Amino acid sequence: MKTANLALRPAILLSLVAGLTVTVGVLAPASILAQDAPAQTVGSGSNIPLTANAPDEYVVKTGDTLWDISKVFLREPWYWPEIWYVNPQVANPHLIYPGDVLKLVYVDGQPRLTVAQRGGETVESGRGGKRLSPEVRRESLSQAITAIPYDIVASFMGRPTLLSKDQVKSAPYVVAMRDSHMIGAIGNEVYARGIGQAAPETRYSVVHVEEELRDPDTKALLGYSGMYVGSGPVATQGDPAKLVMTDSTREVLQGDKLFPESVDVNVDFVPHAPSSDVNASIIAVRSHTVMGQYQVVALNRGSSSGLEPGHILAVYQRGAKVRDTFSEGGLAARRSTRSSFGNNVQLPDERAGVLMVFKAFDKLSYALVMETTHEIRQGDRAKNP
Repeated sequence: MKTANLALRPAILLSLVAGLTVTVGVLAPASILAQDAPAQTVGSGSNIPLTANAPDEYVVKTGDTLWDISKVFLREPWYWPEIWYVNPQVANPHLIYPGDVLKLVYVDGQPRLTVAQRGGETVESGRGGKRLSPEVRRESLSQAITAIPYDIVASFMGRPTLLSKDQVKSAPYVVAMRDSHMIGAIGNEVYARGIGQAAPETRYSVVHVEEELRDPDTKALLGYSGMYVGSGPVATQGDPAKLVMTDSTREVLQGDKLFPESVDVNVDFVPHAPSSDVNASIIAVRSHTVMGQYQVVALNRGSSSGLEPGHILAVYQRGAKVRDTFSEGGLAARRSTRSSFGNNVQLPDERAGVLMVFKAFDKLSYALVMETTHEIRQGDRAKNP
């Protein structure tokens, strides 16, 4: 029997929502026994693109994400909703936990993944199969596998460096520094408005608002880039409230925005392709650098364009323009030394990576880079995979 393992990677785990999207299309009735079968690919009859070495079984590890597990079985992880087979005999069948055994089976000739064991207990059902008696699961829901690394997304949301227009408009802000200081640093006390009755010792990140983020298509203002300034706990409640800076990377200025350092981020979603055409532009990259895996980008499309958390988009680099000096077999090029000789040719866009949307505002989205083959830059396009 084939098995697979993933390298362990520490991550904070939250539960998948109990209403997780299930298999697209019609699920086989619970009475149908899913039969074992050799692994298939699109070329051998299945419509779902399995990897060439998809294992028969996989034991879920602490630190796995749904994306990691999808990559074990699927060449294109956004097909996960089409392969996930909900076993009605299992309590919370949508949730996957470390220690669970996932089994690749076939239903009506199509590959499906189902939970074969919960922490070592068989959950197969049907003719000749064993049933798992209902019982209370000891593990908390917070141990369930998430779609993407929770800690990475939570870190970004707690110290945002890309800000939507609405975030900037509604966020609390520094109104003054104690003793009339014009700037604040470690040990300084600052006064902030808008945090309400936040409990003492609640920590906030201070972010300086920088450049505007505008839609390259409409020129509309979508948000701003931000720079992390520092953080500190609430010392005195009120409006304004007083905070003491315990971490600082640069001076605190009046007007700087505050965001809770501890953020409850929703990662209860599954990777899936958009149901309608999306043509977005990467309008900002974190820290204004080229991007690699597990870094955050901002897109100029949001929920009003149909984007939602879990949507997968392919990134395309815009093709360069080159001068064709060989349209006459190269003979004309040798007769001329002028750099302007020849016609301009637009090269095609080239795929550079894959993104997953994790937060969608009305006109703006945040996405996590999941895979890259080339550097991802501001101005690259994001489209249906």
